[in-house]
Amino acid sequence: MARECTNSQQGFTLIELLVVMGIVSALVAIALPRYAAYRANAFDARAEVDLRSVAMAEEAYFLSKEEYLSCSGASCSQLPGIQKLSEGVQLTIAATATGFTGTASHPKGSGKVFTWDSGGGGLRE
Repeated sequence: MARECTNSQQGFTLIELLVVMGIVSALVAIALPRYAAYRANAFDARAEVDLRSVAMAEEAYFLSKEEYLSCSGASCSQLPGIQKLSEGVQLTIAATATGFTGTASHPKGSGKVFTWDSGGGGLRE
């Protein structure tokens, strides 16, 4: 009489599980650096947008007061249309009688410092 194998245990072998874990680990190793770069770019974009907004507000302030306003961080909320800066953005505006320059960066960004020169045509990187 031939014996039929009626083993009811089903599942994955240890080798199959190790191969799947290796593939998942490789995918994670590829994805994490890209995610970190996207995140840094997002923080840089916040700094750039805040600098652009404050530069436009400086021009509006100049139209009404006929002078530019030096400000840094939260004190820039004195400018028209600026309620507050994005969290973490480090922004400084240095005003003169004829124009202003500003810088903005974010500590969690890629290290880029954005510069605005009102006499030099605007945004410079």
